[in-house]
Amino acid sequence: LTGGIEEQTTRAMENQKAVLAASGLTFSDVVQTRIYLTSMGDVAAVNGIYSTYFKDTYPARSTVQVAGLPKGALFEIEMVAEKR
Repeated sequence: LTGGIEEQTTRAMENQKAVLAASGLTFSDVVQTRIYLTSMGDVAAVNGIYSTYFKDTYPARSTVQVAGLPKGALFEIEMVAEKR
């Protein structure tokens, strides 16, 4: 993967946005997220980007540091959404 934490986070969030949209959902339907970072020093940058996608309420979230991610990624996110 290329780019720093900001680029990778934005790309991942935009990918999630597309997946949600394909299911007729938005970020307001997300009830839980799990963020994996290779450096906890990136939390502030990730939070800044993450907060632009969730407007009114934030889903339950956990953030964990991992030793490594596939393809040298710095950031990975999982989301659980509920169709209402």
